[in-house]
Amino acid sequence: MTTELQRPAGSAPSDRLLDFDQLSDKVGMKRTAIYAAISAGTFPAPVKIGKLSRWVETEVDAWIDGLKRQRAA
Repeated sequence: MTTELQRPAGSAPSDRLLDFDQLSDKVGMKRTAIYAAISAGTFPAPVKIGKLSRWVETEVDAWIDGLKRQRAA
């Protein structure tokens, strides 16, 4: 079974917008840590839609990939 946050193997990346709960689940961080990282410029900034904040999934995926590369270095 595939959940909303998982992509089937070989599928294209998504420019889907994640709400905060989806983002937090995906990166394993809570609100304070996420907003501190955004302020420090080390985490993707949200896209604002009126009062709502949403994160572009491909930007979050790129951030995760960057962490993996740092770990491997």
